[in-house]
Amino acid sequence: MPDKEQNNQSDFLIEKIKTRPINRRKLIRRTLITAAMAVIFGLVACVTFLVLEPVISNRLTPEEEPPYVVFPEDQEEMSPEEMLAENLPTESPASTISPLEENSPVEEQIRKILEETGFSVKSYAQIYDALQDFVYERRDDENDDPALAEHMVTIRGVTSDTDWFDNVQESSNQAVGVIVAENDTEFFILVNYAALKDAESLALSLSDDYYQIPAELKGVDKDTDLAVLSVQKMDMPAEWLETGGLCAAPLGSSSKDHLAGTPVVALGSPVGLGYGMITSDGTRLNDPDRSYKLLSTNIYGSKNAEGVLFNLQGQVIGIITGDQAADMENMISAYGITEIKRIIEKLTNESTFAYLGITGTDVTLHAFMDFEVPYGAYVTEVEMDSPAMLAGIQVGDVITGIDNTEIASFSAYCTQLMQLAPGQRITLTVMRQSQGEYKEMHFTMELGER
Repeated sequence: MPDKEQNNQSDFLIEKIKTRPINRRKLIRRTLITAAMAVIFGLVACVTFLVLEPVISNRLTPEEEPPYVVFPEDQEEMSPEEMLAENLPTESPASTISPLEENSPVEEQIRKILEETGFSVKSYAQIYDALQDFVYERRDDENDDPALAEHMVTIRGVTSDTDWFDNVQESSNQAVGVIVAENDTEFFILVNYAALKDAESLALSLSDDYYQIPAELKGVDKDTDLAVLSVQKMDMPAEWLETGGLCAAPLGSSSKDHLAGTPVVALGSPVGLGYGMITSDGTRLNDPDRSYKLLSTNIYGSKNAEGVLFNLQGQVIGIITGDQAADMENMISAYGITEIKRIIEKLTNESTFAYLGITGTDVTLHAFMDFEVPYGAYVTEVEMDSPAMLAGIQVGDVITGIDNTEIASFSAYCTQLMQLAPGQRITLTVMRQSQGEYKEMHFTMELGER
């Protein structure tokens, strides 16, 4: 009897513990919520970092903006006539100048001096020998490059494509560039952009393509097809920077009235290196709001030639172009540097161009004397829907002023407009013919963007 009671008690104390079944749906839901919260937290952290990092970095180590690149204005040079007139005595002794010569104009004095000099074929040969000596006076012993090559570089544009079998194929074009400016961190390179416009990446090639330095496009001028690229100095080999293998070329002047006969050196592709003379500088190319001087030379080249014209001081005075063919086939032509210097400056600084839409020409002495047309920028064409047309400018008007600046020629109009920015409001002073005489009118307009 007691055993039976004991068994009943032991049976009562026996307890079986069962594990709770796993709720898979709840577990998956919690796992997904945790992962989603982690992703959201990561995204918020990334966005916060991207937003605050520049602000904190600028506060701790403020980054200096690169200086605005400015090319100096052309220096006023004395003409040979002015220098001779300055050195002529006010009262010439009778023993050296006769009464007839004393009363002669300066041009007559110059003519007589040149006649006494006695140029000959040998003299011209000496001029070309001196020109050749200038080109080759400094040589790189290793590469045998001419002295001016320190300003010239090769820019390579790479384009990739896939064939029928999905194989990637790369093709490249190259253009010759000239270093027009530099600062502590960058070189700025002027190139003809026609050969590079389809490229997916641009690079500066050094030492026969051994070094490929990434280049960034700063701006393109569609009228001249010129572009400015920048290359970071920190990406360049140290030996190139330490030895001064590259440097900016000084920009000269093409504004002199008589450049014909000036000795020049052409450096570029495919012309290589050539030297000769400027044969003509009287051609003007007038586009809307633009005026260029075209320099023709007797240097044999190609319609696809590109590069630079240097004078004997090593200054750039022309940018070779094949778009504007000279009268003589295969003779190199170039844009005068003075007329495109401000374009290069704006491209270098990534500035925008002001736009009015006026094509014009200079008023000649014949038009001024015979038809009493006032000096200024004579309007030959006004582009449709341009700011000038909307303001009321007409063909035949003569622009004589922009705000408080006097305008005496179309090139002066273009130069002044280049100094303005889109969005500015200006006042044009215009002379318009009415009832047989020119009357002054004023037009206020807002400049567009080119």
